Amino acid sequence: MRGSRALIRPRRTVGATTVLLAGLLLGACGETAAPPDQAGGTPPELVRMTLAARSQAANQAAMEQLLALRVRSRSGALVPLSEVVSVREAGWEQTVQHKDLLPYTYVTGDDAGSTDSPLYGMFAMVDALAERTVAGYRLAQHFVAQPAGDIRYAVKWDGEWQITYETFRDMGLAYSAGLILIYLLVVGQFRSYVVPLVIMAPIPLTVIGVMPGHALLGAQFTATSMIGMIALAGIIVRNSILLIDFINHALAAGRPLREAVIDAAAVRAKPIALTAVAAMSGGFFILDDPIFQGLAVSLIFGILVSTVLTLLVIPLLYYT
Repeated sequence: MRGSRALIRPRRTVGATTVLLAGLLLGACGETAAPPDQAGGTPPELVRMTLAARSQAANQAAMEQLLALRVRSRSGALVPLSEVVSVREAGWEQTVQHKDLLPYTYVTGDDAGSTDSPLYGMFAMVDALAERTVAGYRLAQHFVAQPAGDIRYAVKWDGEWQITYETFRDMGLAYSAGLILIYLLVVGQFRSYVVPLVIMAPIPLTVIGVMPGHALLGAQFTATSMIGMIALAGIIVRNSILLIDFINHALAAGRPLREAVIDAAAVRAKPIALTAVAAMSGGFFILDDPIFQGLAVSLIFGILVSTVLTLLVIPLLYYT
C-alpha cells in the first residue's frame, strides 16, 4: 500500500538552525523529525509529514498554511518558513499488518461516562455498528473467534473486552468448581446426596438480590461483582447448615417434623440475621470505591435477599 508524504528539508543558505526548524515544524504538525545533521553534508529531512487521503487542493492549502509560519533567522529577522525550507512530495510504502493471514487495522478508544466499563461500552458500540455498512457490506462482528477468510469487512472485539471475557470465563469455572466442592463437603457431613441439594438451593436465589442491587445503585457488573457472588455461596451455605443441623437434632430428640422445621426458622433467625448484618456492614465501607463497588453491591444486596429467602426456602424444602 502506497501513501504520500511531504519531505521538508532546511536550506543551507539561510541562517536558521536545524534544531529550531525541527521544533517549529513538530509543534505545527506533530510528525516525527529525523535527527539533525551535525556532521555536515546533505541536510536531512526535518519532517516527513503524511498527506491526508483527500483532494490535492486540500493538501496544497494545508501545506501553504504551514509554510506561511514565520521563523526567526540568526540575523533576528522574521522570515516565512517557505524561505528557509524546501518541500517535495514523495511516495512511500505503508506497512500492511496481518493477523492469521488477514489484513487488519487497529481502532482504539477509551471508555468514559456511563460506559466506562469495557462490557457496557462494547455493547453500546455493537448496536451502533450493527446499523453501519462499509462499501455496501454490513460489518460482521466477532467477539471470541477470529473472522473467517471469506469475510470482506469484519470487526474483531479485542483488548479490554478480551480480558473481561477471559476473566468472567475463568471466574465462572472457579464458581462451578467451588459449588462442586461445597456439595462434596456437605455430602460428607450429612451422609446424604439429597440434603446438600436442599442446603445449596438458595445459592441461585442470590441473583434476585445482586442484579437489582446493581440496577438500583447504577453500578456496573464487573469482575469484583462476580467475586462477591462467589463469596456469597459460602455465606449462604453456612446459614443453611445452621437450619438443617437444628432440624436434625430436633428430629433425633423425637419432635415432629413440622414442629422441628418451624422452630429451626424461629430459633436460628437471630444468629443468621446478626451474621448478615455484620457482613453487610463491612460492605458499606467499600461501596464508594471505584474498583470494589461491585463487590460491595453483591455482598450487601445478595446477603439481604438470601438471608430472608434462606429462612423461608430451606424449612419449606426440607419439610416437602
